[in-house]
Amino acid sequence: MEEVRISSAWVASHSNHVKVDSSELERVVDNIQGSIPKVEWNFEGIHYFDNGPLTVQYLFVLDALNFCFWPDKDLDYNHLASELKAALLNDKSALDADRLQSYTGPQLRQLLKWPRVLPLEEERIRLLHEVGQELERSFGGEAANLVKACGKSAVSLVTLVARHFPGFRDHSLYKGRQVFLYKRAQIFAADLWGAFKGQGYGYFYDISSVTIFADYIVPAVLRQLGVLKYSLELSSSIDAKNEISPGSEQEVEIRACSIVAVEKMRELLERKFGKQVLSVEIDLWLWAIGVQNPSLKHHRTLSIYY
Repeated sequence: MEEVRISSAWVASHSNHVKVDSSELERVVDNIQGSIPKVEWNFEGIHYFDNGPLTVQYLFVLDALNFCFWPDKDLDYNHLASELKAALLNDKSALDADRLQSYTGPQLRQLLKWPRVLPLEEERIRLLHEVGQELERSFGGEAANLVKACGKSAVSLVTLVARHFPGFRDHSLYKGRQVFLYKRAQIFAADLWGAFKGQGYGYFYDISSVTIFADYIVPAVLRQLGVLKYSLELSSSIDAKNEISPGSEQEVEIRACSIVAVEKMRELLERKFGKQVLSVEIDLWLWAIGVQNPSLKHHRTLSIYY
């Protein structure tokens, strides 16, 4: 994930709207005494798990659909995860590759027990079809074969996912430079690691290479903690709940600076306290803070990437 780190650092060094406050970052690290509160991957108890290939299939479909809940105030990640779990418990073939290729909008709503049109519903259907088609074409219909092909490398898995599934290619152009963020591809590796507790399908010798998953929750928590400082223009826009265009300088800066902030946090934890912490663990902690705070003010961007 070096291209994620390098391109994000370039954005942070040229940013006009978002800054990483190093002194506030140090204060946060000192306040927790160098110990990131432990958050279990499935602390809500909402995910399907059978310790086998069907769990891998579930996680890949979940991460293909894991974006843009905010336009519907009643919809969230927990609903998506728990209803996909319920669908599998009711019908083990619900997420088979051939089924994924045929779902319509109303059928997806029925699967998720959702009473109205989903945010970016056409895109969600397109991505389901893409996942089903490419799994069938290149991986025998099973996401487990995709994972086996990565050679127990999280970096290789992210690369394979981005190569085979265009909907996971989370890139942006910023001031003439390409920026790589790969939120959903990286979170697939992290979800496997968390679900299988670093064993079997979840063992990656380079899990420490994975960065945080730049979405709209984690940046908002970093802002709340004082680690991210926004320009008056950007702050006003977010607080007024105005939409921020995908690929805009403001949006790319929010996401890239969040990655840089957590990388700096990792470095500080090791330097000051001798603690080696994974970005995945920091992300889980920050995300858990965010989802338990209904008044959290986050940026609003219509995007399939997060």
